[in-house]
Amino acid sequence: MRHILLIDLVDDAQAIAQYEAWHASGALPPAIGASIRAADVTAMEIYRSGNRLVMLMETGPGFDPAAKVVADAANPAVQIWEAQMDGVQRPLPWATPDAKWTEATRIFSLDEQP
Repeated sequence: MRHILLIDLVDDAQAIAQYEAWHASGALPPAIGASIRAADVTAMEIYRSGNRLVMLMETGPGFDPAAKVVADAANPAVQIWEAQMDGVQRPLPWATPDAKWTEATRIFSLDEQP
């Protein structure tokens, strides 16, 4: 299943550069990649335009968002990573109070057009 999620970064060039460095090829802490894969996330990409981030995430049948939240809360490495991200990420203004990333709603598909 495909998920499209959005979040903003602090609108600061240094914070944006730091975020990109943390996500550069080979920079992700192994425990974070393992946690993502263990949740049956089969692919993930993050794109940036200005200070807006868009995450494309593909998940397998074993992906359970609620179980991922519980597992992340119990994983010290994930908690450290999330605290680091909290310093530069900002939920969208219309995000629910408990949300960090906000899931986008698909409104168009070329496959559904004549």
